[in-house]
Amino acid sequence: MLAWCAVALGLAPGAAGAETWRELAPGVAYRSFETTAAAGKVRVHLVSVDLRRQGVEVGLLHSGVVAARAPLSRLADARGAVAGINGDFFHLSEAQHPGVEATGAPVGPAVADGRELKAAVPRGQRFGPALPPGTGTREVFGVGTDHRARMGRLVLDGAVDAPEGSFPLGGLNQYALPVGSVGVFTAAWGGASRMRAVCGTDTDRAAPCSKETYEVSVRGGRVVAVADSPGRGAVAADTEVLVGREEGARRLRALAVGDRVKVRHRLVAEGSPVPYRFALGGHPLLRDGAPLAGLDKVTPAVRTAAGIKDDGRGVLLLALDGSPGLGRGMTLAEVAALLAETGARDGFNLDGGGSSTLVARAAGEASVTVRNHPSGGVERAVPNGVGVFARG
Repeated sequence: MLAWCAVALGLAPGAAGAETWRELAPGVAYRSFETTAAAGKVRVHLVSVDLRRQGVEVGLLHSGVVAARAPLSRLADARGAVAGINGDFFHLSEAQHPGVEATGAPVGPAVADGRELKAAVPRGQRFGPALPPGTGTREVFGVGTDHRARMGRLVLDGAVDAPEGSFPLGGLNQYALPVGSVGVFTAAWGGASRMRAVCGTDTDRAAPCSKETYEVSVRGGRVVAVADSPGRGAVAADTEVLVGREEGARRLRALAVGDRVKVRHRLVAEGSPVPYRFALGGHPLLRDGAPLAGLDKVTPAVRTAAGIKDDGRGVLLLALDGSPGLGRGMTLAEVAALLAETGARDGFNLDGGGSSTLVARAAGEASVTVRNHPSGGVERAVPNGVGVFARG
C-alpha cells in the first residue's frame, strides 16, 4: 500500500533507502537522499532518533523566551544538541497593523523541560498554510514524561481569582488573544510589546486592533499597577501581567491597586494522563500510518516535518533541501507518504519555506552545520525547534 501511495504521489519507489545512515551519536543517525516528487527532484535530509538508548532525548530549542528568534544552528549549539530541525509557524510580519511590531512568537503551544511557555493563538490568527480539516492551533508534537513521542493537543486551563469573583483565562504568552478575553504574560514572554495581543479577531488576523483594552500587573498576589493599553518590556520573574480586550478589559478595570488577585494556569494534554515534557505546535500529517484526509496534494514547497515510529520510541526529523538546482519541493500529501515510507506511523508538519532547516554535528565536531540549503539562501531566525541530545 505504501509503495503504491508513493508511486501515486510521484515519489520514486524505494528512494528512501538510497543512502546509508551515518551515526552522529549512539542512537542518533543522519542521512540524505534524492527522490522525485510531482514538482521535480527533491533532496531529503533525515535524522533518526532512538529514544530507547540511554541519554538520548528530544527537546525544545528556543532562545529562553517566547517572543525572540535566532538561527537554528545558534539555538542548537547553545543547548549542546547533536541535531535539530526548525519548529512551529510564527508571527513573522505585521503589515496589517501599522505601528504594531511583529513579535516573532510561535503560533501553537510550547513546553520546554516540563515548563509551560505558552498556549495557542485563535485559529484565525494563525500564520502558515491552511490547516487540514479537523485540526487546529492546539495541535502539538512532543515527548511525554514517559519518554515516548506522540502527537496530541494542549489546552489552556486557567482562571483569575479576583475580589468580584473568578473569570477564565484566555491566553498565556500569546501574540493574539481571543476576543473578549484576558491573557497573562509572564517572564517567559520576553521584552516584546504586548500590543499585538489585542489586534485582529478570532477569525480575521487583519481586523483592527481593539479600542477597549486594559492591563494589570500583579506581584505577590496583589495588583501593583494598571494601564489603559498593553505595554512592552520584560516582565519580572515575580510578576504577572494581565491584558484584557473588550469584556476582558472591563473585568480588569474593576481591579484597583492593592486588590488581591490570584492567577492560575496550566496546559492540559487532551485525552492523555501523561504530561508533555517537551512540545511545540504545527499540525498532523499522518496518523496510524494513514495520511490525514484533506491534505494538500497540489502545492509544492520546501517542508519540515517530524515522524514517530516504534510506538513512540523512535523519532524521525525531516527537512527538504531548498537548493535552486532542485524542484519546488513536495506537497503535504507527498510528505505524509514519504514519512510513512521511511517507517513513521504518525507525522507532524512544521514551518516550511525559508524556515526549513536541519542541522547536525558528527562525533568530534564542536558545532552543528546546516545540512540542507535553506531556500532563502541563509538561515532564517526562528522562535523554536526540535533538538536532539545525546548525554554522556
